[in-house]
Amino acid sequence: MKKQFVAVVLAATFTVGSLAAYADQAHAAATGTITSSVNFRKQPDTSSAAYGYLKAGEKVTILSKVNAWWYQVQDDQGRTGYISTSSKYVRVSDSSPISSETPSGGSTTASSTGDTTAAIDKIIAAGKKYLGTPYEYGSDRSNTRTFDCSDFVRQAFKEGAGVTLPSDSRAQGSYVKSLGNTTTNWKSLKPGDLMFFMEYRGSSKSSYPSNKANQRITHVGIYLGEGKVLHTYSKESGGVRIDSIENKHWEYRFMFGGSALK
Repeated sequence: MKKQFVAVVLAATFTVGSLAAYADQAHAAATGTITSSVNFRKQPDTSSAAYGYLKAGEKVTILSKVNAWWYQVQDDQGRTGYISTSSKYVRVSDSSPISSETPSGGSTTASSTGDTTAAIDKIIAAGKKYLGTPYEYGSDRSNTRTFDCSDFVRQAFKEGAGVTLPSDSRAQGSYVKSLGNTTTNWKSLKPGDLMFFMEYRGSSKSSYPSNKANQRITHVGIYLGEGKVLHTYSKESGGVRIDSIENKHWEYRFMFGGSALK
C-alpha cells in the first residue's frame, strides 16, 4: 500500500510538472495570420535558404520573437523557420506575450526596437573603422581586406547589429523596400539609413532624370546625417570614405533610401 501511495504521488507530481511546462510553452506561443506573401526562411537571416513562401491567409504558430525583425514560427506542415515581424506580412491575433529569445545557430541582432539607436551607432562605428580600406569590385564576402559598395554596407551591418543583409546592392534595395518605409528625398533620411543610387552620368543635374523609379541601382551607402554618406565606390577615390551629398552628383543620382532595421 505504501509503495502504491508513493507511486501515485510521483505520478501526480510528474503530471503537474508536465502541465506547468506545457502551460508555459503555450503561453509563449501566439497565432499569426500571413497578410502578404513572405519568405519562410530556415534561419533568421535574409541570406538564409528558404522553404519557400507563406501565402496570404495561411496560419502559423509564433514560437518566439528572435529580435525586432524576426519571428520563429511553425507552419501547418510542422516546419520551424523564420519570418519578418513586419505587420505588412503577418498579423498576430493572440494577445499572449511572445517570448523573446535567440535560437541556437541564429543571427544575433538588436533585441528590441528600443535598441535601434544603439544599433545604428554601432553600425556607423563599424563602418568608420574601415575608412581607407581599398575598393575592389566583386570583393570576397569572406574577408575584410577589400570591399565593393554592397560588401562594405553588409559588413558594417553584420558587425554593428548582427544583421546579415543580401550580398548585392539591388537585393539590398529590394529588402529595404520590402520593409515598407522608404523615401526619395534624402533630406528625410535618418542616420544609419541606406541610400541607393543610379549609375553615374556626369556632374550636372540635367544629366539625370527627375523620376528615377525605373532606373537600375548601381551603388549603395550608409547615410550619416548632416548631408553625408559613408561608402566606397572606386580604387581611385581611396576606398571607404565619407562624402557630402548636396549639390553633387550623389544628390542627382539618389533614387531612394530607408532603414534596413525594421
